Parts: sequence; C-alpha cells; structure tokens
Amino acid sequence: MRQPIQDSVWNDVMQYMRVRFEDLARGWFARLEPVSLDRGILTISAENPPQVRYLNEHCTRAFSEALQAATGRIMTVQFESRTAEPAPKPLSFETEEGELHLGGENVFRNFVTGPCNRLAHAAAMAASENPGRAYNPLFIHGGAGLGKTHLLQAVCHRVRNDNPNFRLAYLSCETFSNHFLEAVERGAMHQFRYRYRHADLLVIDDIQFLAARERSQEEFFHTFNTLHQSERQIVLSADCSPEEIPSLEDRLVSRFNSGLVASVDRPCLETRMAIVRAKAKLRCIDAPEDVVKLIAARYDANVRELTGALHKIDLLSQTQGGKIDLNIAREALGMPKPQTQVAIPDILNTVATMYNVRLSDLQGKKRTRSIAFPRHICMYLARELTPLSLEEIGGYFGGRDHSTVIHAHRLIGDRRKTDDQLDQTLDKLRLTLRNNH
Repeated sequence: MRQPIQDSVWNDVMQYMRVRFEDLARGWFARLEPVSLDRGILTISAENPPQVRYLNEHCTRAFSEALQAATGRIMTVQFESRTAEPAPKPLSFETEEGELHLGGENVFRNFVTGPCNRLAHAAAMAASENPGRAYNPLFIHGGAGLGKTHLLQAVCHRVRNDNPNFRLAYLSCETFSNHFLEAVERGAMHQFRYRYRHADLLVIDDIQFLAARERSQEEFFHTFNTLHQSERQIVLSADCSPEEIPSLEDRLVSRFNSGLVASVDRPCLETRMAIVRAKAKLRCIDAPEDVVKLIAARYDANVRELTGALHKIDLLSQTQGGKIDLNIAREALGMPKPQTQVAIPDILNTVATMYNVRLSDLQGKKRTRSIAFPRHICMYLARELTPLSLEEIGGYFGGRDHSTVIHAHRLIGDRRKTDDQLDQTLDKLRLTLRNNH
C-alpha cells in the first residue's frame, strides 16, 4: 500500500546523508522529494533525468542505509524524475545535415571545356558513366573558382539519374571530420561507418583539409579501403595535387594517386569567352561579343568572377533601359572610359603642319634633315601614342624596317632629355593630338 513518509523521517534521512555521505551529497539534494512508501520501497523524485542517473549510479546504497537508520526497518529506495528525458538529437550523418546541395545548373552539358580542363572533364564523365570501374579514385585539383565543384556535382547528377537506387554521399572534408567527431562523442561509430562505408558514390570536396587531423585521416583511410575494395566510386577534389597536401599521410597520398589525378588550370581567353557566352545563354542575358571579350579579358583567374561580372552588367543594364553595351559594361565593372586611340594619319598631319612639310615627303624616301627630323618625330609619337607594332609603324613610312623605328624612337628620346625646346615641342604635339580626340 502506497503511503507518504513522515517529514521527520525524511529530515532524518537527509541529515544522515549530509553527515555520513558528505562526499556524495550535492546542493540539489535539498530539492529531492519523497513521493511514497510502498512495500518497503521509498520512491524519491528528482528534478531531471541527469540527477536520477547520478542517484542510481552512486547513491542507492547510501539512501537505503539512511532510510533504515531513520526508520529502524529494512527498506530500500528508488528514484524517478519529475521531467521527461528529452528525445536524443538525431545523428547529423543520418540526416541530410551537412550534405552539400547539388546546384541544378552544375551538370555536364553546362560545363565549358578547353585545354585547361579537358582531361578532368573527360575523366569525370567516364567515372559517372561507369562508377567504381573507370578512374577510381578520381582526384581533381586546381585553384579556387576554376570548376572543380561543378565537375563533382555533375558526377553526382549523372550517377543519380542513371542509378536512382545508388546511395550517394556528397559532402565537404570539414563535414566528414565533424561527423566523425560526433560519432566518437556519442558512441555512434557503427552508424557512422555504415553511412560512409556503404555509400555507392562518395564525393568529398576540399580533401586538403584532412591534413593535420590524424584521427580523421585514420578513419578516412579505412573508409577509402572499404569502398575501393568493393568497387564503389570515390571522387575527391583539392586545391593542389595529393603529394602537395601538407601533413597528409603517405599511405593516403599513395591511394589518391592510384586512380586518376587531373588538374583544372586557369582558362585561356577563348575558353573564358566561351564560359561567359554559356553563362549568358543560361540566364537569358543578351551580351554583345565586345562585352563578352571585355569580361573575359578583365577576369582571368576565376570562373566565378566571370559570372559575377556578367550579373553586375545585367543588373545595371536593367536600370538603364535593358540593353547591354560596352559603355554599360565598363561602368558596371568600374572601368574608366577608354581614350580614343591616336591614329598615325593624325600624327602625320599634325607634324606636317607644325614643320611645314608635305605628307608625301614624310612617307617618302628623302633623307634631308628638314624631312628626316620631322619623320623621326612622327615615328617617336607613333611609338608612344599608338598600340601598333614596330612593323606596322614602319609600314606607314614607306615600308621602313622595324630597326628604323627603334632608331628614331631612341634618337628623339635621348635628344629631348637635353633639348628643352624639343621637349616642349613634343609635349605640345602630344597635347594637340590628345585634344583632337
């Protein structure tokens, strides 16, 4: 029969605990409450499950002794919580937490190939078409923003489309390490290993962050071996080749190199232009060819910068009528308006007027001082103010050799250093030509 315990008895129990079991007593013991006494068992309630766990593990014998001393009868205790045990948080690697999102645009048909990435693209396609048997593991490395992630996601898309029942794991190296640490802390290594060692396709981005993490390297080593031996596809990416990753164990370097290692390099101008065209088409942006070339010429190290520049130009064009042209592109990219190029005919006309000579003489064969000197000035200014090559400049002066242009440029350049009048004349000619444009 359940019955309450007298307050005096409970006070004696707690006093006994404080005196005889001082090392076990805790401050929260004052909030313990006797619930009922039934058949020699005293039920004591604590505030929460952690307190109940402490009491069960350390205090059952002590409280039973205190109760027997207070009542003079053989009795024991049991503990219960006044609040329910919270449901355990699900393991992050058994949910989609930490999994990288597959971008809808990052498929093979949207990847622009060129000399810089052709091998990596071909290998990724082969690995996705025949996972586990072609190029396993596949290791892709290169600088930031060059398309590694695009290729990794393209592999995931292709494998998922062709093999809907495949177990796919696509995550960053940081997430893999965090999941491993969580499994260790929560005693869930069996679940962790089942998750990753039974994947049909394991894709890990930025594997270089595995360096200097000895326990994570050990676990990944065994995960790698299990997958590779069972012919499951492994695709990795990093910012450098395996042997260049610092503090990476030799046995992992050896395994990464056992498949195919492909680099993704900086794209050439033609490839960058093709990328801009592809991105513009994908986003229905009407970008003229001169704007495409401007973007590709300005950003040569990162494909993401090409996309970002295209977005800036498109946004600015929408505020100014919706039509993209070179001026809007320059404004959007913060580029100064280019000065109009000075042309050689303008130089010839301006020098001929100043020195009162005929154009035909400047471009002819005469070598008299009155003609040769103005001709040398024309060649000097053409070299300084135009982007033309030496051969192109010489062509304007009767097809003269490039060495003649070099001689004229050096002659006038040396002389103006000591001839103030010539120096002033050249400045005046330069200013006149600039003002006319």
